[in-house]
Amino acid sequence: MNTNTKKFNHVSFLWDDKKAAEMEGNEVDLLIYRSNILGADLRITNYGGGNTSCKTYEADPLSKETVEVMWVKGSGGDIGTLKKAGLAGLYVDKLRALKGIYRGIEFEDEMVGLFNHCIYDLDSKAPSIDTPLHAFLPFKHIDHLHPDAAIAIAASKDGEKITQELWKGQIAWVPWQRPGFDLGLQLKQALDENPGIRGIMLGGHGLFTWGDTSFECYINSLEVIETASAYLEENYGKNRPVFGGTKVSSLPAEQRASQAALLAPVLRGLASSEKKMVGTFADTEVVLQFINSHDLGKLAPMGTSCPDHFLRTKISPLVLDIPADTDLSDPNALKADLEKEFQAYRERYAEYYEKHKHPNSPGMRDPNPVIILWPGVGLFSFAKDKQTSRVASEFYINAINVMRGAEAVSSYVSLPLQEAFDIEYWLLEEAKLQRMPKEKPLSRRIALITGSAGGIGKGIAEKFIQEGACVVVTDINADRLAETEAEMMKKYGKDVFLGVTLDVTDPKSLQNAMQAICLKYGGIDIIVNNAGISISKAFEDHTDQDWNKLLDILVKGQFEVSQAGVSILKQQAFGGDILNIVSKNALVAGPKNVAYGTAKAAQLHMSRLMAAELGPEKIRVNVVNPDAVIENSNIWEGGWAENRAKAYGIEVKELPAYYANRTLLKESVKTSDIADAAFAFVSGMLDKTTGNMLNVDGGLAPAFPR
Repeated sequence: MNTNTKKFNHVSFLWDDKKAAEMEGNEVDLLIYRSNILGADLRITNYGGGNTSCKTYEADPLSKETVEVMWVKGSGGDIGTLKKAGLAGLYVDKLRALKGIYRGIEFEDEMVGLFNHCIYDLDSKAPSIDTPLHAFLPFKHIDHLHPDAAIAIAASKDGEKITQELWKGQIAWVPWQRPGFDLGLQLKQALDENPGIRGIMLGGHGLFTWGDTSFECYINSLEVIETASAYLEENYGKNRPVFGGTKVSSLPAEQRASQAALLAPVLRGLASSEKKMVGTFADTEVVLQFINSHDLGKLAPMGTSCPDHFLRTKISPLVLDIPADTDLSDPNALKADLEKEFQAYRERYAEYYEKHKHPNSPGMRDPNPVIILWPGVGLFSFAKDKQTSRVASEFYINAINVMRGAEAVSSYVSLPLQEAFDIEYWLLEEAKLQRMPKEKPLSRRIALITGSAGGIGKGIAEKFIQEGACVVVTDINADRLAETEAEMMKKYGKDVFLGVTLDVTDPKSLQNAMQAICLKYGGIDIIVNNAGISISKAFEDHTDQDWNKLLDILVKGQFEVSQAGVSILKQQAFGGDILNIVSKNALVAGPKNVAYGTAKAAQLHMSRLMAAELGPEKIRVNVVNPDAVIENSNIWEGGWAENRAKAYGIEVKELPAYYANRTLLKESVKTSDIADAAFAFVSGMLDKTTGNMLNVDGGLAPAFPR
């Protein structure tokens, strides 16, 4: 074990000498490695926060002369997941030569365009606004990080004094200034005035550290953060209780989860008054300590200090004024009062915009809160997708840590509102937003698909994820679900799917699933009833058990899941989709199929009845009727295939060809065909369609509606 691991109690030492040795001599690879392990610890920097760089000597492709090149994280990247494609490679001499044409701080923005004239690597990511902050420092390896502990000192009233005393003059101080070319010059000036220092603290913002090698830079960064963290730890509760002590008691964990899940859809609906949002819920110890404290009323309205925080969280949160143990048997009973709280927040945000805007400021963005705090329960965040809402939650927790630390050693100082506005509505930030890729058809939508660990359900789940949705994958078979979860994690990552074991015939299982969905995503938009079984027997061979099992899973299951989902859809109040995967057997009478066919016919007519009743709520209910989808399907297990083959007088191995040949198109139906049909109904192309059905069976004349 590396002896350095013993030095750190507040950050994770992750450097692996063996891995690093494999990269020896390749400074860019070592930069990426260092960046990734720094970004793996949220105490060091959060998703998308900070940037790292190294300088190397390369052959100029035109002159063949040796030139110095700086490799730095490009615009919009994340050091924790950084790859070579996320770096900008620029000529150092050209970057530094820009000083000769810099016209002053009022012309900051024009310098960003000039960075492109300094690019060495033509495959570079667009250079970020922080590029000059690295360029004017002479060190081979540089880290600019946003550790909570360092920002707590940087955002305190006595931050400069604490920095000087804590590091005995080895960390210089540069007062708050918006990132840009001038700040880069100020960093160089701080270094010139303080030769031999090991880093620079940026007031209210973050930390710069460096080293001659990637490892030395890494150790330097960790040591500085460790010192700051230990200093804060020594002072928590020393002069006064943390955050002034507890004002509100937390509900027990299970009750917090229940209350949060019940209220989340109402909050999601209100937070989505302009555009639909996806939610995240957090009730960690640090969250509860803050939202339950006496200081909440003082600190929450002050807003966050670090630009990376409030760009994702808005300058301040909405604090709910409702008791934690409020009776939520009817969450809609609170909607009128909550609407008033949301409207007051929107008006405050509009006032903030009008008071601080400039003649060329972009138009006001969505005035709804991103962060919502419920004392005694937890923190909600709402944003355009799951990753963005999760990251917003994480950043606000960072901000809580900053306030906690600053208040322990001094007093917290937030950014002046004009400074905050100038960053939030910075024209360069607006340009970055405008460059974001176009949203996919199912972006901002959350889909529950029953029976989706395989076969048709899995095909629909993957199609919906690929089209931008967050998908809840469910199955009664926990082992099969675990396999699908592992596969989806590898393919799509943790944010866009949730695996939940669900028995659609068990009310408690359904209640737990709906709670998990609301806690993970804040609500639901699409319900796909796909769970099912099949039993093929002659009429006289069917048992009561067969009959009850088929109707319980197919009919009652569709009813129960839809009813639970509709309750959430109504609380959100922006409509939604219910899609029932039925069968051609709902329309066609075949041999040895009486119970299954009856259940499928009931599913089909229930769908029509639901459409008729739910239309005024803008809830569309439609049906897809597949036929003979054999691919990766459980339906062919348990003797079904053998019984169907026997009914048709053929061998089991002949079933796929038999089913294909009986169609008008002579085609086998795949899971992807059903997934495409499901997508068509929910994609927005058929928003005026409800109570309808679509046969996807290769063309079976007996199934033609008539």
